[in-house]
Amino acid sequence: MIRLKHLYHILCQTTLALAALILFAQPQITLAQETDAEQFNTVKQKLAEGRQVVGGTVTSADINIYCAMADSGFDFLWIEMQHSPLTYSEVATMIRACPGPAIPFIRVPTDSEGDIQKAVDIGALGVIVPMVDTVAKISNVIRFAKYPPIGKRSQGNGQYGALWGSNYRELANDNIMIVALIENPAGVEIVDQVAALEQVDVVFAASSDLGSFTGLRQGNPQYEALVTRIKDTTLAAGKIAAGPSAWKDTRVGYRFFQGPPDTSLIRSGVRLTLEGSADTGQPRGVAPIEGQE
Repeated sequence: MIRLKHLYHILCQTTLALAALILFAQPQITLAQETDAEQFNTVKQKLAEGRQVVGGTVTSADINIYCAMADSGFDFLWIEMQHSPLTYSEVATMIRACPGPAIPFIRVPTDSEGDIQKAVDIGALGVIVPMVDTVAKISNVIRFAKYPPIGKRSQGNGQYGALWGSNYRELANDNIMIVALIENPAGVEIVDQVAALEQVDVVFAASSDLGSFTGLRQGNPQYEALVTRIKDTTLAAGKIAAGPSAWKDTRVGYRFFQGPPDTSLIRSGVRLTLEGSADTGQPRGVAPIEGQE
């Protein structure tokens, strides 16, 4: 009887040891492994399925704000590094803290090799290129965002592997998206050449800047002619037409949208709360449980 108990004890200990060994031998699960191994850019997946995507604009380095935006329902985050004081170190920390579900896209300040390679090395799966008014500018971004044989991105250090998997190098070219912003008349003049570039995925009609550079406003026939030319040329090239989120349900043909910035969303949330119309997830008159808002 004692021997049987002793044997049973040994078997139990062995089983627990094996279970622990199996558990801790499992590789770390990355966001890439939770989705398709070949296609971990869910924005690209959704667009290929014919769906619309919307991205919230991030201007703050606050990780709590970033993570709230990443988990709020946006398809991607438009991380604003052209018109904000955000640094690559800050953005790297933000992306590492919350790499999804919203996919990180970065509007880079320039088309330089340093800016582009830093953006993709810290994990951006979308590079948003401002002020595309020469073919050389968008070609530079393709060159430095894509690995050979497509581009000349160097094999540097970065956190991309921790975010997107150990086979990132082999799959990066198929997952990194290039978004070209057309912001002035010079950009409109070459939009056909931009949209024709194989590695350009999205062409964005930058409504505010088009108005700023031309002195025209939405609704003006000349303004609308510029916007229509961008959209029609983009769609004819088989690429995705993009614009501000205000166009999401009002203009046909657009499927990629820039949503409001974090500061604007906070103001909107405050107004809704003060008006008593904010959705708390609870029946009317029932306060949400603290910490579960």
